[in-house]
Amino acid sequence: MELSQIIEPIQPDLEAFEKLFREVLSSDSTMIYEITQHLLQKKGKRLRPIAVLLTARACGDESLSGLEPAVAIELIHTATLLHDDVIDESDFRRGQDTVNHKWNNIISILMGDYLFAKAFKIMVGKKSPALYSIISQATERVSIGQLDEIREMRNFHLKEEQYLQIITYKTASLFAAACQSGGMSCTAGAKFEANLQKFGETLGIAFQITDDLLDYVGSATQVGKEVGKDLLEGKVTLPLLAALHRAPADEKERIIDFLENGYNRSGFGRILEFVTKWGGLDYSRQKAQSLGEKAGAFLAELPDSIYKQRLSDLFEFAVQRQK
Repeated sequence: MELSQIIEPIQPDLEAFEKLFREVLSSDSTMIYEITQHLLQKKGKRLRPIAVLLTARACGDESLSGLEPAVAIELIHTATLLHDDVIDESDFRRGQDTVNHKWNNIISILMGDYLFAKAFKIMVGKKSPALYSIISQATERVSIGQLDEIREMRNFHLKEEQYLQIITYKTASLFAAACQSGGMSCTAGAKFEANLQKFGETLGIAFQITDDLLDYVGSATQVGKEVGKDLLEGKVTLPLLAALHRAPADEKERIIDFLENGYNRSGFGRILEFVTKWGGLDYSRQKAQSLGEKAGAFLAELPDSIYKQRLSDLFEFAVQRQK
């Protein structure tokens, strides 16, 4: 199912989200205005706000009370991307120049800090300690996940369990917070809180596995960044880990030696051949898809509705997407 079909039942909610998001980003600062206009040119898929708004509606919310959490979470997500692009020395995201490339690293970092501040200002205004706790804890976990990822750069002996822990913190935390806060934004959703949090976490894990898969088999035009970039930066993800686990010892040693001694962009074809040969791509696809049954179970107690169905469809979109 296309994303446009998934969001159809909440289209008015998303329009209200976009309006508030732009209002929050408005500033008298000329530089902040220029940067926000640049960011808004390619706004991304808005999966986290979509998750908040669908979850709120699935729990019976009729008052758009999930709007502020949706904006706060998207601000935090955008802030982490601005910081990520500095860490990764990225020049290109979502088909356009990154802020650090168009301006510089300092501006990208400070703009990220500004977005964090805006996000938490919104949550203070919401006057919900529980929601504030959910979103602040998710932000903390994102930072821990990113630090752990940096620590494990070029660790070709990383275990799958360690990889999953990293992506659970780095990526799935905000998806979990999105679904949990969507439910908590209305009274009826409180009883579903734990399951909604777990659904969001599972969605986020599957999303990141798919993202890591696309770094091997996507195209720069579709993905919005250069294929093979994560590996070049030293990020060891599931497709490679799975292939290393399955390859014979001698072949595994040769490929690790190649990666540790002079690997560059021109050698990506050899790595892709290895990962394909030893089932890393197939395993990663199956791993992401297998999480669907688990995700569905977490939604089982929600009342049947078009919004519940679209949450299931959102999971399928996350693992079937090509960008």
